[in-house]
Amino acid sequence: MIRKDRLETLAKALRNKGLDAIYIGPSADLEYIGGLDTLPDERVRGLMVAKDGKCFAMTPLLYKEEMVNAFGDVPFYSEWDDHEGFTDAFRKGCEHLGVVGGKIAFNDGVRAVDMLAVRDTMDIQMVNGCDILAPQRSHKDEEELDNLRKASLIADDVIEKLRCYIRPGMKERDVAKMIPEFFAEGGATKPSFQSIVASGPNGSMPHYSGCDRTIEENDIIILDIGGRINGYCSDTTRTLFTGTPTEEMKKVYEIVRQAQMAGEAAVKPGATGQDVDRAARKVIIDAGYGKYFFNRVGHGIGIADHESPYMIEGNNVPLEPGNVFSVEPGIYLPGKFGVRIENLVAVRKDGTGEALNHYPREIRICER
Repeated sequence: MIRKDRLETLAKALRNKGLDAIYIGPSADLEYIGGLDTLPDERVRGLMVAKDGKCFAMTPLLYKEEMVNAFGDVPFYSEWDDHEGFTDAFRKGCEHLGVVGGKIAFNDGVRAVDMLAVRDTMDIQMVNGCDILAPQRSHKDEEELDNLRKASLIADDVIEKLRCYIRPGMKERDVAKMIPEFFAEGGATKPSFQSIVASGPNGSMPHYSGCDRTIEENDIIILDIGGRINGYCSDTTRTLFTGTPTEEMKKVYEIVRQAQMAGEAAVKPGATGQDVDRAARKVIIDAGYGKYFFNRVGHGIGIADHESPYMIEGNNVPLEPGNVFSVEPGIYLPGKFGVRIENLVAVRKDGTGEALNHYPREIRICER
């Protein structure tokens, strides 16, 4: 059902920004407001919210039942059939809200070609609505925090199951295919994103997407995984070993572990995303590996696996209670190996950080 409290907060934000309405296509925004988790395709559907809090649902007949089941008693459903095209239905919905000729934002769930079609058939002023819901979504309430805690604990359990499962001789794909099964066993509805299983030299690519390498004896493996509970994501990374790590591996691992701990410790009253990034990055720079850590240290998480706030240089906005984000420093040595350790952290009411992951950060060896 559409969350009226969230709808009212959004309507207030529209008024503050001088907007008449926002149209929300299939996206994390739509799931946040209306509980509809639907994959985007060429059929235009979504929800328009006006500054007075009224709304209409835009739906192809193909998706009508799904949308009614999700949204419930929306005052107006503007329907269209495949042979008709969507623009007339879109206009009818805008007329129902009285926003024709107004200033309307569109979120990132709307295709550019569909916005152009609306532009060519209606008198409205279009603006970028990509970040309008970001501040609202970044402040998690207790229900959301509880879902994120549960999802994170399941991810911890999956890491341990993987540690007991992984053996030399397996391919990365053998490991990757078990991850959705392990999450399902723990009660997750589905993975948060495509898991990363990066062994040996593949670990030097932070978002490695391959799967063909065979895991070897005395190997190093980055596992970046997440699953969803009640629509909320987990995201954790651990670096495991199939045998005895080399001295270089142990050295790099300890630097990353200390950096991750420093990033978490930087979450305190008045801290910013930049402060968290700098605290973790300083450890790596001081150890002489600064050029091998070339990305932000973290990102917000909730219904989407990447959302506001971001732990990055230049983000001077103070962290606030209810913010939840990753702290995931890494060192990536081209052609050799990589190490990354990641926990999710929630900002408490007192401004300090609560780690949502509890899997050990010390070196862990896969069972024989």
